[in-house]
Amino acid sequence: MKRLTVSLLMVLLALSAHPVARPAAGAVPVKIKTDKPTVAPEEVGLSSSRLDRLRAVMNQYVAEKKIPGAMGLIFRHGKIAYQEAFGLADIEAGKPMRLDTIHRIYSMSKPITSVAVMMLYEEGKFQLNDPVANYLPEFAKMRVGVEEKDPQTGQPVLKTVPAKRPITIRDLLRHTSGLTYGVFGDTLVDKEYRKTRGVMDGNLASFVTQLAKLPLLYEPGTRWNYSLSVDVLGRLVEVLSGKSFEQFLHERIFVPLDMRDTGFYVPADKKDRLAKLYITNKQGKLEPTALCANWQECLDKFPNGALSYLEPPAFQSGGGGLVSTADDYLHFCQMLLNQGQYNGNRLLSRKTIQLMSSDNLGKIPEVSPGVGFGLGFAVSKAPGEAGTMGTAGEYNWGGAAGTKFWIDPKEELIGIFMTQLLLNPVDYGLSFRVLTYQAIAD
Repeated sequence: MKRLTVSLLMVLLALSAHPVARPAAGAVPVKIKTDKPTVAPEEVGLSSSRLDRLRAVMNQYVAEKKIPGAMGLIFRHGKIAYQEAFGLADIEAGKPMRLDTIHRIYSMSKPITSVAVMMLYEEGKFQLNDPVANYLPEFAKMRVGVEEKDPQTGQPVLKTVPAKRPITIRDLLRHTSGLTYGVFGDTLVDKEYRKTRGVMDGNLASFVTQLAKLPLLYEPGTRWNYSLSVDVLGRLVEVLSGKSFEQFLHERIFVPLDMRDTGFYVPADKKDRLAKLYITNKQGKLEPTALCANWQECLDKFPNGALSYLEPPAFQSGGGGLVSTADDYLHFCQMLLNQGQYNGNRLLSRKTIQLMSSDNLGKIPEVSPGVGFGLGFAVSKAPGEAGTMGTAGEYNWGGAAGTKFWIDPKEELIGIFMTQLLLNPVDYGLSFRVLTYQAIAD
């Protein structure tokens, strides 16, 4: 791919550390829409006065036009203690952000796909260390890219060698498959990925066929490398379940969790609730993204191109294709925090949740200092090493447009932050996270 769409490019910002912004003197107040929380913050060990700091910072971001708008939600000890919408969902139309605004969650789709895979795992459809080629034979003879110097020109050339071992399903879940996105580096393998045009414009079956022809960046199981692995898992769900990926998610996850506004596109009767997507341009100003009809067109308009999400897509991306609301995503997180159950519906067992939320990298190098990776999420191993407030055992992920969630089992806490801003120079979700933790007062 020339350059993969920005819907997948910025997710690693979810793991970056940034200083917490503070309101500037004389800031212009921003009108916000707030629904009454389910309980007073003090009832679940949070300080109302300290949450005022969170409100002030988020309002300041909007006032200074760093973000168009945002939605924040804090759930603790089984109750919503804070939920607030800030700024605008559509600057040009003057449409306010609302608690039910629909957002492109991009790579926050990945944990949902991982849950789908693990539901099939619990049904005995596969073992985690099975080669994925057992079920997707396209991956049977993968090769690894090796750069060598051409003796005639002295320039690097790409050679390939057979992979030493097959890609396993667990490799796909924990991003150790050797696949890549082609945009985070400039190796010859990355360049091969960028040459592949329109790989995501067909269905999942054709996607897998094309992807498996490309060389791996690393030997499977040796490095954590963020990649198209989870999109491959979407095709695995289809093959193992005998249903389309979308149908499986709808029947097995969205309906049981009452996720009414989550899917691969926004129906016509809900389109007025979809937030507009913005980028931060080279001048540091917000501007709307250009809409495109398919992934190929998005690549051509990179970095200012995004799918409309108003029509059913041919390519159902489990790695970055879903839209959702904060309320819907809370239901998903509640299921995880409640060890696989939500409102009387059990999706996964307690032991499966424990496995998914544990570091699965072992001797493979960490994602970043103090941060490991489970089966679908980053996992906090040592907050002191990571240099960010949190709890060992907390797990999380984010999306390219600035969305973020985290689940802290020890604190019985869920945090969800949503905004719609690509190429964001600051991790505003991290500010929301820090300002949430500093409000704990029990």
